[in-house]
Amino acid sequence: MHLAAATLLQGNNMEKNFKYIYGPVSSWRLGSSLGIDQLSQEKKICSFDCVYCQVGRTGIFTCERSIYVPAESIIEELKQLPDLEIDYYTFSGRGEPTLAKDFKEVANWIKQVKKGKCAILTNSTTISDESVKQDLCVMDLVSFKIDAANQKTFEIVNRPCCGIKLENILNHIADFKKMYKGCFTIQVMAIQENVKEMVQIAEICKKLSPDIVYLNTPLRDSPVAPISETSFKEVEKLFEGMRCISVYSAHKKAVKPISMKDTMRRRGKKI
Repeated sequence: MHLAAATLLQGNNMEKNFKYIYGPVSSWRLGSSLGIDQLSQEKKICSFDCVYCQVGRTGIFTCERSIYVPAESIIEELKQLPDLEIDYYTFSGRGEPTLAKDFKEVANWIKQVKKGKCAILTNSTTISDESVKQDLCVMDLVSFKIDAANQKTFEIVNRPCCGIKLENILNHIADFKKMYKGCFTIQVMAIQENVKEMVQIAEICKKLSPDIVYLNTPLRDSPVAPISETSFKEVEKLFEGMRCISVYSAHKKAVKPISMKDTMRRRGKKI
């Protein structure tokens, strides 16, 4: 069942319903970010069940790619958008966005018609699939999740399905980096369960040589508490020499979502 449609009232008072796009949100990573949820089901669809996930527990646990919302349905909603200041059209939402088999088709339309930049926030689990590597190459920015330095912590923090191995993910991210021409970024979530191995996580990031590292801790509603700002500053020091953007200190733009209720639902806020 699809999420309830978000309602936008335009200047001519004509109602437009949006089921699959949301925001724009003020993203500390990406500025004014319009979300695209190409999974858009009531249950979160993911290959992880991260302990800190801000949109709740995984309802459909899978590593298989499929078409959940046809690309043409997403494109139809994008055609109805009013004029908005958008820095990135961001593929994210309630689950792992690369599980949507046709996200490349939507991204290509945005780049050709809207002349916009596309970003994707991925948990990295599908990167061993060569078709995913090829699809990701159309994106202007790709952000890979790395929250652990060993398999034990990986299973504690990210709780993967399908017997996914962290070492395999890291090897394939390195392979992707060699072929990718866009902005290659890594996102790291610092929580009590992994903060003691941030030295090793920082070393992994250095070897991958990303354009940006996004350092995060759960400041939004989450099942786990964020680490303190003091502890976070110690984590930041470990990533010196790399360009880092921190959730505690990043500048945020003032933006107005087209639907506050639907935007908050997909960002894990209570409504």
